[in-house]
Order: sequence, then structure tokens, then C-alpha cells
Amino acid sequence: MKSVYYWSPYLTNVATINAVLNSAKSLKKYSKFYEPIIINSCGEFDIYSEDLKKNNIKILKLLPFNIHKFLPSNGFLLSRISYIIIFFFTFFPLLNFLYFKKPNYIILHLITSLPIIISNIIKKDTRYSLRISGLPKYNLLRKYIWKNLGKNIIKVTCPTKGKMEDLKLLKIFDEKKLFLLKDPIIKISEILKKRREKINQIFTDKDYKMISIGRLTTQKNFKLIVNSFEEFLKINQNCKLIIIGDGEQKFFLNNLIKKKNLNEKIFLLGFKKNIFSYLSKADLFILPSLWEDPGWVLIEAGACGTLILSSDCKNGPSEFIHKDNGGLLFENNSSDDLIKKFKQINDLDNNQLLYKKIFAKKNAKEFTIFKHYNNLTKILN
Repeated sequence: MKSVYYWSPYLTNVATINAVLNSAKSLKKYSKFYEPIIINSCGEFDIYSEDLKKNNIKILKLLPFNIHKFLPSNGFLLSRISYIIIFFFTFFPLLNFLYFKKPNYIILHLITSLPIIISNIIKKDTRYSLRISGLPKYNLLRKYIWKNLGKNIIKVTCPTKGKMEDLKLLKIFDEKKLFLLKDPIIKISEILKKRREKINQIFTDKDYKMISIGRLTTQKNFKLIVNSFEEFLKINQNCKLIIIGDGEQKFFLNNLIKKKNLNEKIFLLGFKKNIFSYLSKADLFILPSLWEDPGWVLIEAGACGTLILSSDCKNGPSEFIHKDNGGLLFENNSSDDLIKKFKQINDLDNNQLLYKKIFAKKNAKEFTIFKHYNNLTKILN
């Protein structure tokens, strides 16, 4: 059996971590030929140890102590200091592991510069695969490392076609190394189970039930919905919105809601472990993000059969919704177009609404963990 190691040191719990965990679980569940192993570089995966143990997924601990819990993660400067600390603390342990253990495959998700540099020091048979997701800054240092030191990277996978096209234009990697590999987002059995769980009900039967989900950050752009909500009420006076998530903009959004006297219409619920019960009961899911790749909650909303209204941001929504078939797209960060598209949604008849929901639900099946496993093993081979 061939070993597949996942390298993904992180500071905050972003979607990439779920992608790593679900990818490893997909290999463990369906493959007889690959053994997934999570590299716990500095203690970042300690909180998932029970879940990984339950799924019989091995963890490689690089350091004998947990430094992750002491690392600052908020703010650009402090997070960069934390990345540097992780780099230097784990450099020699990772080098030692790669030299002596000679793993078959290692998939690089975050802080990829470290193993890429080591791949030029140790000339072994390990096959390096680079996963590019999110919105990486293509600065000179990153370009140099990928292009000049990344010669030993045999495959580069992207979650969206848009990301692949970006990389082709940059000409950092040989196009033959680029592959589309969609994220392992959907577990049908989990959705069916969780959507039945009871929740504290905020909506009433007469409400037009709207939901938005994500970390309360600049990227997720929830202020756009709050600033547009008075116009929504002119179109449909029964509108009520819940926002699920936590983050640094919580205080700002709370104040904005109060300032606009929308306390009885918009509710910040904080983080919820089970979002599917909320999605399955909503009339409309809104994604106002400035960028996504592809936007996990967008796929989850589609899988729940919830109507979608999304910003046409880079890189994922337009590929998933595809010419407004799976929902409606509005111009990125445009309040005017958001309001316009919301009115269009309210004017759709039942057959049009049903068609968009079915289209999105069908597209969501491309993001199951089995589909990911099937495509990942083809790429590894």
C-alpha cells in the first residue's frame, strides 16, 4: 500500500482544513491502495485527533510539543511571524522525515514553500503534488519558489477551472502538470441526517426566510447585504435574514444592523456546527463574498436544494451556478445589482425556481467525497 501524506499547517480554521480532512477520509474509505496520513507539523491537528482516530487515519507528529496554541493568528504581521516560526521549527523534522521515511506521495496545501525547498535538498523518490486554492498572492517570492524550486512537483491541482486558467496565464508550471480536482465537500448521508436535527426556530411561517453563512470577515462581505436590506423589504416586506458565522467583524456588523434599525429583521447567530438544518428551511441563500474558490457553503446550499443568490466573484460561483441556471448571480460588490437580482428572484414562478434548485443540486454531486477520491486517485496514478 502506498502512503499519501497531507501537509497543511494552518493558523485559523479555513475551508482548506476541511478539504484536507475530507480528502484523507475519502482515501481511507474507498481506496485499497493508498494509506492517507496527516502531518501534524506543530500541533495544529491535535483538535481533530479523535475524529481522525475514529476514521482510522494516522497522524504523523513532527514536534514533541504543541506550539500551535501559542501562535498569534490575527492580523497580517502577527500571522506572518507565526508562519516564519512554523517554518523554522519544522524545517529539520520534516527534512529528517522525508530523508529517512521516503513517503510515496506528499500533497502540499499550506506553507508549501517549506517542503518545496526541502525537495531540492533531498533527491528521493517522493512524489510531490501541490494543491492551490483560495486566493494566493502571486508575489515575486512565491512565483520564484514555485517556478524555480518547484521542479520536483509532479502535479498541481486546482479546485476550479478559473484557477487553472489563472495559472496557465502566469506560466509558472508546465500546463501538463495542471489538473482540475474539485473539493470533497458533500457527504450525502451526513446532509440527510443533519437536516432533520431540531434548531431554535427564528423564522415564522409568514417570513421570507433568508440565510447567509461564513466567517465574519472582509472577504465574506456581509455588510453588502445589511446595507441593501431596506431595499429588500420594499420588494418583500416579509424578509428576515440570519447570518451564521463568527469573526472579527461581529462588532461592526452588530452596530451596522442597529444603526439601520434592522434588529428585528437581521440576526447574527454565531458559529453553528450544523448548518444543514438552517439551509434546508431557508427560501434563499445569499453569498455576498468578494472572492471564493469555489465557496464551500455555496455547494452545501445547492446540495440542500436551497435557492442561491451569489456574487459573481472569482473563481467558483459562476462555474457552479453556470449562466444563472443554478441560481442567480449579481455583480461583485454591487448593491444595486444585488437588489435588482433579488427583485428578479421574487418575480420567478414556481417552475423557474424548481429548475434552478434541481440544477444546483445536480451540480453539487460533482463535489462528493467519492467523486473527489475517484479523481484524486486517477491524478496520483
